Amino acid sequence: MTQHPVPDQRRPANDGPKAAARNRAALVAAAREIYAEHGLDAPLSAIARRAGVGQGVLYRHFPDRAAVTTAVLEENVREVEQAAAAEDATLAGVLGVLTWHLKESAAFIGLLHADGSDHRSAVRAHALALSRRVEHALRVHLPAAGRRLATADDLMLAVAMVSGAATGPSHEERERRALAAWRLLGVEVGPVRPFHG
Repeated sequence: MTQHPVPDQRRPANDGPKAAARNRAALVAAAREIYAEHGLDAPLSAIARRAGVGQGVLYRHFPDRAAVTTAVLEENVREVEQAAAAEDATLAGVLGVLTWHLKESAAFIGLLHADGSDHRSAVRAHALALSRRVEHALRVHLPAAGRRLATADDLMLAVAMVSGAATGPSHEERERRALAAWRLLGVEVGPVRPFHG
C-alpha cells in the first residue's frame, strides 16, 4: 500500500492579542451596522456573522446585549472626542463626525430619548454619561459657533433635536434629514464622515 503524504493542514498561527483586538473591532463595527439596520433587538448571531466570527468569540468579548450596546456607544463617543481634540478641529468638522454617528447609530436614538423605565435603563444611564463626554468635547469649540449655540446646553439641545430628526429607512435618508435639521438651526456642519485620526 502506497502512502501519500498528507498535506499540511495546520491552522494558521494564533495571533493572540492581535486577533482579539481585530475581532473586537469587527464586532463593534458589525453591531453598529446591524443595530442601525434592524434595531437594538437584532439577534446577536447576526452581529457575529457580519463580523465574520463565531458566537463564542462574540460572547468572549461581550457577555450580553447590554455590553455590545455600550461598546458601540463608547466607540462613537471616543471618535467624537478624538475629532474634537485634533489639532485642526473645528466645530463644523466635529459636528460632521457626530452627525455621521447619529445616522449610523439611528437605532440608539430611541434609547437616548427614552425614559429610564425600560429594561435597558442601565445602558441608558451609560449613554447619558457618554452624552456628558460629548458635551465636554464640544464645549471648547462653542466660541466658533457664535450666538446660535451660546452655551453647552444649547448645543446639546441642538444635538438632541438633530438626533430626533435623523430617521428614515436608509443611511442616505437619515443623513439628509440630519443635515436639514442642522440647516434649520442655522448651524454649519462639515463633511459627514467617521473620524480617521
